[in-house]
Amino acid sequence: MSGDYFTQATIFLVELFFDIFIIALLLRYLLTKAHADSFNPLSGLIIKITNPLLKPLRRKIPGYLGVDWSSIVALLLVQALEVTLVELIISGEMLAFSGLIILTLAHLLKTILYIYLFIIIVQVIISWINPDAYNPITMIMHQLSEPILRPVRRNVPSTGGFDFSPLIILVIINLLMILLISPLMDVGHSLRH
Repeated sequence: MSGDYFTQATIFLVELFFDIFIIALLLRYLLTKAHADSFNPLSGLIIKITNPLLKPLRRKIPGYLGVDWSSIVALLLVQALEVTLVELIISGEMLAFSGLIILTLAHLLKTILYIYLFIIIVQVIISWINPDAYNPITMIMHQLSEPILRPVRRNVPSTGGFDFSPLIILVIINLLMILLISPLMDVGHSLRH
């Protein structure tokens, strides 16, 4: 019994360490795509956390067609390493390559969806409490969420001053979790060996 608790604790710590770094890498990529202010304190922290991996990769893998390929390669490698380590801890065996690829992509997509879910919920709460709040973190959240909220706002008019676009995006995110991420995870786990 105590071995199960130790295994769970080990998995928790591995996932925590890797997920923090993966979120930093994803935020750096998303902030770059959103042309967010690089002088923002949060942006500076993310750059400091991710530079040790990205700087050497950028020397080897250039950007192409407006895509930061070094960040994408870093995300895939770090996520694949996390999935592999967790699988080794659980079963003591390596994943089949096809299962590893599918689980890596599923985990990255899930993390992106969770980032947007968190940002939108926090923004909604802030808009209720203090709608005119200026804070470096709220500015970053706005810069990240606006590209996905803007198209919905264009197509769904506000009713009585109430903006339904965050609610619609939250519904879409949850549907993607159910209809895309869960099946991908199931397929990845079925291709274990």
